[in-house]
Amino acid sequence: MISEERSDAEILLALRTQPNLIGALYERHAAAVFRFIARRAGPSAAEDLLSEVFVAALGARKRVVPHASGSALPWLYGIANNVVRRHLRRSPVPSRSARDAGMDWDAVDARIDAEARRAQLRVALDALSRPERDLLLMVAWDGLTVAEAAEALGISAVAARSRLHRARHRVQRALTGPNAPNPNPEPEPAEAGPGELHRLPNLLRSQERLV
Repeated sequence: MISEERSDAEILLALRTQPNLIGALYERHAAAVFRFIARRAGPSAAEDLLSEVFVAALGARKRVVPHASGSALPWLYGIANNVVRRHLRRSPVPSRSARDAGMDWDAVDARIDAEARRAQLRVALDALSRPERDLLLMVAWDGLTVAEAAEALGISAVAARSRLHRARHRVQRALTGPNAPNPNPEPEPAEAGPGELHRLPNLLRSQERLV
């Protein structure tokens, strides 16, 4: 079977003994991985880091277990997230605060300028811890389900849902103030569906897709 006819899951399994198949994953997902990196480290750094992600993927191929969704992106995004973190640790970021590290605000601003929601988005994301922000952006911006994002971050789906639940409440408090009534008081964590980042406040309150 040629690589074009194989699913991601089939390629990941075969990759353990056929390292040349990394090229097929590159052709399918390099653009998405590049965007993932560029949103967090900027497009200039992404040009260099993209190859580092696929080199790391090649080295980790014997340990990969395909996600239930069948997509290779949770695995690749998990590797990319680690690559970005290492890059940020070794690169000074004098032009941004420590909490802004790992967030390309130029890319964010360009994407949502027409919606005039930049200030609101900054307030919302600044309310989150780095782990919460990583998870939320993978769901709200990169289009992963919570289960896929959990795989990328190396945590359980249960932990991811709990983390997203906390993030939703942190953002709500940041946007409306600590004394505002909770519009979503149910204790059961809900999963936001993937969507545009400028819809972040609505995504955090939605229950569009449960996995």
